[in-house]
Amino acid sequence: MATLSPFHLVERLAQQVLTRLPPPPWAVEEIQRRIVLLLNHVLMQEPAAMERLVRQKTRVVALRWQNFALSLRITPAGLLDLAPPDANPDLALTLEDGYAADMAQALLRGDKPAVRIDGDVQLAAEVNWLADNVRWDIEEDLARVIGDAPAHHLGQIVRRVREAIRRFPGTGRPVPAGASGSAP
Repeated sequence: MATLSPFHLVERLAQQVLTRLPPPPWAVEEIQRRIVLLLNHVLMQEPAAMERLVRQKTRVVALRWQNFALSLRITPAGLLDLAPPDANPDLALTLEDGYAADMAQALLRGDKPAVRIDGDVQLAAEVNWLADNVRWDIEEDLARVIGDAPAHHLGQIVRRVREAIRRFPGTGRPVPAGASGSAP
């Protein structure tokens, strides 16, 4: 019998709570709007991404994972907006990983999560290009708030932690010869 990590147990508990006590519709919509704002902020930093999305204007992409669903309409400006509830998606992307901890671990390793793709192949290719080429420069945004030097320092710390997690035994990456999980 496989042993679940504490993260899996917490996530299972959260799923049970959300199943029995779902958030109110206004809260779900507000969270979705915040996600759209973040995605548009990242897209506006990449003009090439916006140009690619302009070619797909008015198309609808549905994202699904467990009980979470988000339908996005591509605007004529090459940005995203919430699609109307009755919109028929041109592309549906369903994340197959059951646990957020497993997905996060795969992303830290540099792997893409397992996704089931249903719908328009050209639109799927554009979304894949976005996933491969658009990155949020969080350090630049943080620098606007706390200044360049502190933001750069925090960025270095995060990169070191991420690299340590990637090298940590059991994450799927090989540990260099002679290295061990304990300190010398």
